[in-house]
Amino acid sequence: MNELVTFADIEAARERLDDESVVKRTPVERSTSLGELTDSEVHLKMEHLQWTGSFKTRGAYNKIAQLVEDGGTERVVAASAGNHAQGVALAATTLGIDATIVMPKAAPQAKVDATRGYGARVELVGQDFQAAMDHAQGLVDDEATAFVHAYDDPAIVAGQGTLGIEMYEDCNVDTVIVPIGGGGLISGIATAMNELSPGTRVVGVQAEGAATVPDSLDKGIPVTLDSVNTIADGIATGGISELTLSLIEEHVDEIITVTDGEIARALLLLMERAKQVVEGAGAASVAALLSDDLDVEGETVFALLCGGNLDMTMLRTVLIHALTDREQILRLRVRITDRPGEMGTVSSIIADHGANIRHVRHDRSVPELDVGEAYLVFEIETSGTGHARTVIRSIRDRGYEVSHENA
Repeated sequence: MNELVTFADIEAARERLDDESVVKRTPVERSTSLGELTDSEVHLKMEHLQWTGSFKTRGAYNKIAQLVEDGGTERVVAASAGNHAQGVALAATTLGIDATIVMPKAAPQAKVDATRGYGARVELVGQDFQAAMDHAQGLVDDEATAFVHAYDDPAIVAGQGTLGIEMYEDCNVDTVIVPIGGGGLISGIATAMNELSPGTRVVGVQAEGAATVPDSLDKGIPVTLDSVNTIADGIATGGISELTLSLIEEHVDEIITVTDGEIARALLLLMERAKQVVEGAGAASVAALLSDDLDVEGETVFALLCGGNLDMTMLRTVLIHALTDREQILRLRVRITDRPGEMGTVSSIIADHGANIRHVRHDRSVPELDVGEAYLVFEIETSGTGHARTVIRSIRDRGYEVSHENA
């Protein structure tokens, strides 16, 4: 049995976190829409409404509070793409010590600004998380400076585990779904659930482009990826630790991977049905819930929305992807005789059905076209697949050859 993190550690962390100005008890809402889609009773844990927009303050505060209790620490250093950075910054400022956070140069400006706003000094180094990590570890050059790892630390895991106690008190459930990056969050929650409700199934979810746990479990050692590729930057660590792997092996029942497309659809669904704006990592649990790989029929399910620090540029990218997938944004290619008035005629057909034209262009230099022919390429907005099909059918009924694809 793994004794590096015990339930007693999590209970002690909860006592340290008994301050609503640092970590608040986040609400729970039942989602009838998700319940209908999955034939289950679905509850959403709104941890994205935490002060820093994610669960990370729990672990960071527990760790730094212990350092302060032990004495001798004057500064903490951390590496993060955003959420851990904000948690460390808030915890350090609250506890009265300095914090230096190293972030990749590509980190969203909103997360950089928020971290500075919580009182930390921010250094932008390298193009990825690993480069930031290497630089940050090099800054720990005296006994008064401590490194605060995002997940490879029992105190961090215990702090995240306080969320498990809270979720247990919120609702009796059959299955809990938790996103996984480095594994600190699910390790803490699963340890708490194993003590309080051993019959509850704990399911972890990773983004397909950053999935390390399945391979790590197969090989029995932590596996690190050379690169990651996912919109869920909050869980794109590209690796786990021996600590978190051992806790996952011991307490987690199932691992699901989801694609970026599934995450994007879940994010949009949460906005439309639950009226909640979350980041990709926060939507991963709902993506797993809706996945064919997870059966929750007849169960009471807890999906954890772990973070809400969504960059506006990423929001735009995700929305376009999701709307395209639904055919609410569609590209039409219409073959015409290249003469005056043809664009107006086709545009009128589209407009008559209430579809909006976003862009249009002429393509004349295409090998299969005859002399005097052209393609009109429209990007249009529709209300969905049925509406799109009606527009296409009407254009064909007027004698035009038309093909379509997702924009």
